[in-house]
Amino acid sequence: MFGYVRPGGRLSDEDRKHFQSAYCGLCHTLGRRCGMAARLILNYDFTFLAMLLSESSTCQTRRCPLHPLRGRACACQNEALERSADYSVILLWWQLQDGIADHGFWGAIRYRLAAALLRRAYRKARFARPGFDESARRELAELARLEAEGCPSVDLPADRFARLLAGIAGEEEGTRRRVLEQMLYHLGRWIYLADAADDLKRDLRRGNYNPLALRFAHEGGVLTPESRQELGKTMDGSVRAMAAAFELAEFGAYRGVIENVIYEGLYLVGAAVLNGTFRRRKGQAKET
Repeated sequence: MFGYVRPGGRLSDEDRKHFQSAYCGLCHTLGRRCGMAARLILNYDFTFLAMLLSESSTCQTRRCPLHPLRGRACACQNEALERSADYSVILLWWQLQDGIADHGFWGAIRYRLAAALLRRAYRKARFARPGFDESARRELAELARLEAEGCPSVDLPADRFARLLAGIAGEEEGTRRRVLEQMLYHLGRWIYLADAADDLKRDLRRGNYNPLALRFAHEGGVLTPESRQELGKTMDGSVRAMAAAFELAEFGAYRGVIENVIYEGLYLVGAAVLNGTFRRRKGQAKET
């Protein structure tokens, strides 16, 4: 994923501990379930997903190679962490396959190497989540088709990525499933637009597809003020739709963190991306 989904600065001490414990819990789950190499794909986006899916927030103190002396709060192993680990591996696998297909032999070497390291973890995740694996493959293939055709619409490619994330809710039931489908759909749409805005200058320089370049006015890879305002309204609309769905369900001890991400974090990141001031933190580089 991309590392855009993160809390804002106004987290309480308790909520900060909950977020850190979910982050560490997902890291340990990736290592235990998918192998040490899979821990390299840990990011904020799937930590947020783990909190959305969790119905328990119990934690313990654990040490790891990065924190060998002083243990840190770490969420106890649960189904939500396992699902989040599997989803992250599956999504990255198909993003890597897309990277292999889009580049020539030499350009695809780094994607092939990454895929080779992830292959065993992917096979295990595919076995556990065959439905999501198939939907991820299908949606990313359709997204690749739109990109290859140079689709001038912003909504069509954003919709494919939104559908991909909404598919994560497939294992839920009843009202909770409908709530998570709506939240994840609009989150996926927001992520796609944020990433397109963040990559606009680079995509134009490299001749890569970017729907924003075909839809909005820009100068040298920088959106005009009017275009930034229009795109910002579209992105904020997705956040408001997420918020409306969020208020319809309970999220236990993680509610404060999730609420902070939706009502503060996404707005701050979106504004920084549009203003050209967003910088991915160490360990949060985009995978593909």
